[in-house]
Amino acid sequence: MSAVAYTRYELLRAFRNKRFFLFSLAFPLALYFLTAGPNKNDHDLQGTGLSAPLYFMVSMASWGTMTSMLGTGARIAGERQVGWNRQLRISPLSAVAYLRAKVAISYLMAGLSIILLYAAGTILGVRLPASEWLEMTGLILVGLVPFAALGIFLGHKLNVDSVGPFIGGGTALLALLSGTWFPLAETGFLHDVAQYLPSYWLVQANRVALGGTSWGARGWLVVAAWSVVLIALAARAYRADTGRA
Repeated sequence: MSAVAYTRYELLRAFRNKRFFLFSLAFPLALYFLTAGPNKNDHDLQGTGLSAPLYFMVSMASWGTMTSMLGTGARIAGERQVGWNRQLRISPLSAVAYLRAKVAISYLMAGLSIILLYAAGTILGVRLPASEWLEMTGLILVGLVPFAALGIFLGHKLNVDSVGPFIGGGTALLALLSGTWFPLAETGFLHDVAQYLPSYWLVQANRVALGGTSWGARGWLVVAAWSVVLIALAARAYRADTGRA
């Protein structure tokens, strides 16, 4: 199987997965309207200087895109269970092409989630200069790199029965710790812990709308460190899984 054919197959499979669409696209969108809709006239959410529609738009985008990236793990676990991975390994498809297709489809689904939530934000009155939309989106996409690696790692380490609850519980916990549902206090234990989570910096992409200087040095270092560690773990898990075939 060629790399192009495999990527096309992965794309079709993703679009035919109704449950994946529900949790990655429809669910964050519905939650956005439920949380931001009643507060659409709040232009200084808990003293952040951000409007409620803007804050929750980026928050839901971070959560929805995390779910999209980690969803790769569920698909890989399913393939391992039915033996599809073993069939791919005896085909001409290279390991690089296999992993590249997985990441590309994850980013495509994440991009769809971002577009839908940006459209919903515009409906609720979010207005930003084009440069801020682009910078905010760029930060989100960069912040997803460690989650792309984590999805691959989980897919090769967990089975079908455990990967779903792990991803669901993990994203819920990260959302809570990272300020998805409400702005975190500027000080305190929860804030200190969140500073070292890549999910926190996904949510903090909304600071661009305040005219800030994107993440700052700590944000870039945290995301880079998690990316390096998780990419190494994902590569190791893939090689170990391949070695057992």
